[in-house]
Amino acid sequence: MKRFITLALCVLALAACTTNKPQAPIKEAQPAPPAQQPTGPDTTTIPQVQGPMEAGPEGPMEGILGKRSIYFDLDSYVIKDEFRPVVEAHANYLKGHPARKIVLEGNADERGSSEYNLALGQKRSEAVKSMMRVLGVPENQLEAVSFGKERPKNPGHDESAWAENRRADIRYQPLQ
Repeated sequence: MKRFITLALCVLALAACTTNKPQAPIKEAQPAPPAQQPTGPDTTTIPQVQGPMEAGPEGPMEGILGKRSIYFDLDSYVIKDEFRPVVEAHANYLKGHPARKIVLEGNADERGSSEYNLALGQKRSEAVKSMMRVLGVPENQLEAVSFGKERPKNPGHDESAWAENRRADIRYQPLQ
């Protein structure tokens, strides 16, 4: 419990930090609805999910909600600024759809021992879970697990493959 509180305080402290440096907008395959567009480089608005959204068993797939992977730097479980809007959008969706549940699947690249990668994958999934909890998502809608290096997205053995495998995936559970 003490570890969770420490992690939550770290997430809150990082969220309170701001920078005057403009951030590059996230490029999407489809144009986002107007409420998801940033209003400026220093915007602090959270993307909102508009109107009733029909979603299949795999969850919503429109716009930013179609993004399901949060990528991390080597040996890190800090959520990068560029992925915060993705986490925020899914948190807002979950708050508006209390019957929906997700599993956050932490992953690591192939380097390092199995034990180390399982622990790192768990820290990555817990970091996303903690941010969603801070954003108001109830605990009963979130589950964090780790697959370590056992489920690579890219089976290659170079830096670009490893970068794809350092991630936490958001998996929506089927409605029951």
